[in-house]
Amino acid sequence: MNDELVTVDPQPARRRDVGGGIYWALKNVVLGPGVRRLFRPIEVGVENVPATGAAIVASNHLSYADWLFLPLALDRRITFVAKADYFTGAGLKGWAQKRFFAGTGQVPIDRSGGRASEGALRAGLRVLERGELFGIYPEGTRSHDGRLYKGRTGVARMALLAEVPVIPSAIIGTDLIAPPGKIVHKVISPTVKFGKPLDFSRYAGMSDDRFILRSITDEIMYAIMELSDQEYVDLYAPTAKEKAAKEQAADDEAETSPQA
Repeated sequence: MNDELVTVDPQPARRRDVGGGIYWALKNVVLGPGVRRLFRPIEVGVENVPATGAAIVASNHLSYADWLFLPLALDRRITFVAKADYFTGAGLKGWAQKRFFAGTGQVPIDRSGGRASEGALRAGLRVLERGELFGIYPEGTRSHDGRLYKGRTGVARMALLAEVPVIPSAIIGTDLIAPPGKIVHKVISPTVKFGKPLDFSRYAGMSDDRFILRSITDEIMYAIMELSDQEYVDLYAPTAKEKAAKEQAADDEAETSPQA
C-alpha cells in the first residue's frame, strides 16, 4: 500500500467533482422525485450521518435496488465500488444501472481478479481522501435468502487506514421490490436506517492484524444486524449460496430417483 493512500484528511479536498452534476440531476430531477412518490421510502437515523467529512457507510445488501434507495436517503453524495457487471448489463435494467453508475463517478471493479479487493480498497481510500462518503457492502454480494452473512474484513482495514468512522446502515424490503431477475416486482415502502458512527481509533496502527480486523468487522456486522433485524449466519455469502445450491440439487436428485 502506497503511503499517500494511508492518511485521509477528514475535511474535503478541493477537486473536480466528477459526475457531480449528473448525480444531482438523477437524484433531484430525473429519478429521485418519481421514486419517492412511488415507493415512499422510510428513512431512519439520517442525523447519524455527518454533514461533512469522510466516513464509511457499511450496509447489508439485499437487491440491486439498494444502490438507489440508500443514496436517496442522504443529502450528501455517496460513492460505491460497483462490480463491473453493473456497467455492462443488457436491457432496460442494464441501461439504467450503467447510466447511474458511470454518470455519477461510481467505481467499477472486476471481482474475478485476485487483486479485486486491493483495487476496491485503493478506490475507497481515494474517495475518503477527498472528505466524502464511501459506501460498502461488507458481505461482498447480495444475500440470496434475506439473511445477513459474515462480513469481509476490507471494511475494517479501510477504516483503520483512512482513520474515519464507520456508519452502520440497513436496508429493509428491497428484496421484495426487486428480487433477482426482476426490475420491479412489488411496490412497497423500503426502510433505510443509519446507526450511530462507530469509532475504531483505539486500533490505530493495527491495520495488518487479522484478529483486530475480524473483531472490527464483526462489530460492524452486529450493528448492521441490530438495525436490520436479520438472522445472522457465520458464513460468507458465496459459500452459503453454493452450499444451498448443492443441497437443493441433492434434494431434486432424491425426488427423481427410482428408489425414492
